[in-house]
Amino acid sequence: MFSSERLKGIDVFVCVAKYGSFAAGAEKMHLTASAVSKSIARLEKRLGARLFQRTTRTLALTDAGTAFLRTCAAVLADLEEAERSLQAESTEPRGRVRIDLPGSFGRTQVLPILLPWMKAHPLLVPHITFSDGLIDPFQAGVDIVVRIGNADAWPQTVGHRRLTRERHVFCASPAYLARHGTPLSEHDLEHHQCITYGWVDGRISPWQYTREQGETLRWHFAPQLVVGNGDGLVMAALAGCGIVQLPSWLIEQPLQAGTLVEVLPHLAIEGFEINLGWVKSRQTQPKVRVVLEALAAGLSGLK
Repeated sequence: MFSSERLKGIDVFVCVAKYGSFAAGAEKMHLTASAVSKSIARLEKRLGARLFQRTTRTLALTDAGTAFLRTCAAVLADLEEAERSLQAESTEPRGRVRIDLPGSFGRTQVLPILLPWMKAHPLLVPHITFSDGLIDPFQAGVDIVVRIGNADAWPQTVGHRRLTRERHVFCASPAYLARHGTPLSEHDLEHHQCITYGWVDGRISPWQYTREQGETLRWHFAPQLVVGNGDGLVMAALAGCGIVQLPSWLIEQPLQAGTLVEVLPHLAIEGFEINLGWVKSRQTQPKVRVVLEALAAGLSGLK
């Protein structure tokens, strides 16, 4: 089927769903009720699914119709936005751009890039949300996402670019090291209080480190404290609860201030990739393109 065929009847379907009847949809689109009914029937036949549940008095979307409406409404909104961008006399990017960021990384690393940059683009209206799980930007109604790891799990409708890679280091507070001593090798860690990340289902994240030969090892251990949040892990380390392994971007300020101290630097290891993702069909929109360029320039090479 040609791509143009896929568009036939979609505007009629969305209009009828919005106004709740064939008659109301026909009036809004300046068509006859018969023309609207035939258009919906052809669309249902092409899709092989019923979009509306019809009775003599009511017209309601089926489950398939509800799911199809969500996608169609998003597609029509994107087309309308693209037309507005092309018709605008000014080349200045404008309109709402939806961005979803990881919680701690977004707050400490991305917002300091975006917020000052936004002042130069007053016609843009960024809508910034925070979540840490893997999402499909298109299904979530998001234009741009930043994610740590998991780029391979994105569908083909999502473009992505690797920006940099984390560096994971071991650290502890000076007070903790004064009480328990500074570890000099990975074997010393067995005699220390260890803090690690954990999930609600009881799983905990093992530590990874490298040896001089370049060998990467995973160490599964019984931690003294498990925290399911990056900022919470930093707080635990600052409170002197033990040694923790964290990405260097998360503890940059405590390390500079001396409230945390890196230990076992020879065991530091590269962590997850940091990726920029976007809905491919929207990447040529000026509002999306300029944000992608700003994030790529600001985050590439981050350590």
